[in-house]
Amino acid sequence: MKFVDQVSIHVKAGDGGNGAVAFRREKFIEHGGPSGGDGGNGGSVRLVADPQLTTLLDYRYQPLQHASGGQHGMGSDCNGRGAEDLVLRVPAGTLVKDAHTGELLADLSLPGAELMAAKGGRGGLGNINFATSTRQTPRFAQEGTKGEERDLMLELKLLADVGLVGFPNAGKSSLIARVSKARPKVADYPFTTLVPNLGMVAYKDGLSFVMADIPGLIEGAADGVGLGLQFLRHVERCRVLIHLVDLSAEGPGRTPLHDLEVLNRELARFSPQLAAKPQVVAANKVDLPDARARLAAFTAALGRRKTPVFAISAATGEGVPALLDAVATVVFGGAAPTLKRPLRPRGRPAAKPKAAARKRPARRGVVRRKR
Repeated sequence: MKFVDQVSIHVKAGDGGNGAVAFRREKFIEHGGPSGGDGGNGGSVRLVADPQLTTLLDYRYQPLQHASGGQHGMGSDCNGRGAEDLVLRVPAGTLVKDAHTGELLADLSLPGAELMAAKGGRGGLGNINFATSTRQTPRFAQEGTKGEERDLMLELKLLADVGLVGFPNAGKSSLIARVSKARPKVADYPFTTLVPNLGMVAYKDGLSFVMADIPGLIEGAADGVGLGLQFLRHVERCRVLIHLVDLSAEGPGRTPLHDLEVLNRELARFSPQLAAKPQVVAANKVDLPDARARLAAFTAALGRRKTPVFAISAATGEGVPALLDAVATVVFGGAAPTLKRPLRPRGRPAAKPKAAARKRPARRGVVRRKR
């Protein structure tokens, strides 16, 4: 299924039915009076968040969504039938904006969250409602009102607890495939991942969290280089970001520290709030000899910034449990990992000798019995 995270749609609620102009015509009943019924209400357009959906693909090919109108009133005091609401199901995490002003109308982040996108028109009154003692044969009725219509912009932001960011071919897809049941495309060339992938990570003691794999960023992504920043909106809701650094990356100026600084710079250009989120730095591909040789210098450079580095290998699983422990600390505890001064083990102090119990002198005339 194709992943679509941004669409424009036009919604139109149903018009209300017109009231009827009718009079009672029965045998042996003269001057039966008005009998026109009311028109039915038009259907409204409602947006509902559905956690089973992951894409807005359906609305790309069906951008016009119209609800049914209400039925017109009829004679013999018969009211028109009201139309049912048109329910549009969207993935949980969808932002609904006005297409013209950009105003945020709703954030459908919770499953079952609902927005009345366009209200249906009200049915008109039949001429039976306008009969009075002085106007017994009204020959007019009320028309139904028009339903609302508007242009909307739907923007999907995936709901994930952890976001994976890094350069192309850094091993993000391999890592999410290692820790979850997600099976993204993995290959040995850049830009293998073209759309975000979600994976459920089963942690310890029945705890779990959702991890999102974002397509690779490169220098100049904020200016549209590569895939640009079009997918970074999907990590704006994440609690923690994993910066996956490729220790084996080759190229002019490509060093682990340079790659990390470029990532932070592009994140800050996209959103300062995103760049301020807690970060966990993971150095990948330590299973390769050349990559392991770069690890010491990279760890020392970040150690001066009080930032820990988790050396991992997404291919073999080395170091991955420690990385998940650090991520879970942020997700469930809210504390970002930092380098702290190690506590030196101290010897257990010797126990103080107990004071010898002093014997109370025996009273005169009292004989102590031996027990």
